[in-house]
Amino acid sequence: METKLIEDKAKEIRREIIKMLGEAKSGHPGGSLSGADIIAALYYKEMKIDSTKPNWEERDRFILSKGHAAPLLYSVLAIKGYFEIDVLKTLRKTGSILQGHPDMNKVPGVEMSTGSLGQGFSTAVGMALSFKVYNKDNRVYALLGDGECQEGIVWEAAMAASHYDLDNLVAILDNNGLQIDGKCSEVMCLGSLRNKWRSFGFHVIEVDGHNIPQILSALDEARTIKGRPTLILAKTIKGKGVSFMEDRAEWHGAAPSMEQVALALEELK
Repeated sequence: METKLIEDKAKEIRREIIKMLGEAKSGHPGGSLSGADIIAALYYKEMKIDSTKPNWEERDRFILSKGHAAPLLYSVLAIKGYFEIDVLKTLRKTGSILQGHPDMNKVPGVEMSTGSLGQGFSTAVGMALSFKVYNKDNRVYALLGDGECQEGIVWEAAMAASHYDLDNLVAILDNNGLQIDGKCSEVMCLGSLRNKWRSFGFHVIEVDGHNIPQILSALDEARTIKGRPTLILAKTIKGKGVSFMEDRAEWHGAAPSMEQVALALEELK
């Protein structure tokens, strides 16, 4: 029942992503859709949070380091009740709290304003370090994109996380293999992500990023790791759930037409 609930929530998140992007006529569907199963597992099982108390000091923190996937975060926050779901219709519109990248000063539940790639993960490392310094039990989760890992700041932060033994930090890599200009391997090859993160001192767990039991098992395993941070390497499909968007780089930053919205929602029933 737990797996079914999370799968249903992931599909609901995908539907809201499609609807808001169609309404906005701009945004980033591909990497938002690929992370839906991961974020559903975090918000509906893993994290200690309370939508009625968004500033509760004991809460866990989620940082969307790949901030362009803001529709992913906005959808789960609205569905969880951080703000009214009708607000999703205002994405990217003048005066809306929901801009193209998350704003922590305007949107309840957003822990960090992100968009400049790598800076969100760096902030997550800083948060985890602060919790260690003050002997807090809070955990920090950061969702990165594989194209984002081409940024040097990611690896500076990874070194710090390992150096300070941040076992309260879980980085999750949405490894869909594509970025705005095409295949990550062709734009700037990262080699073996598993070996690279291991070499930076992370405990690495590889999962199918659309398999809820595997995601939950990896999150459980991460809680048992002491003395070093964890990286969950989640193999995903860009545009997951919408057949004409799946594994196509052109859907990184292109919004669907209203006709395409209707087709996508039919698939996501």
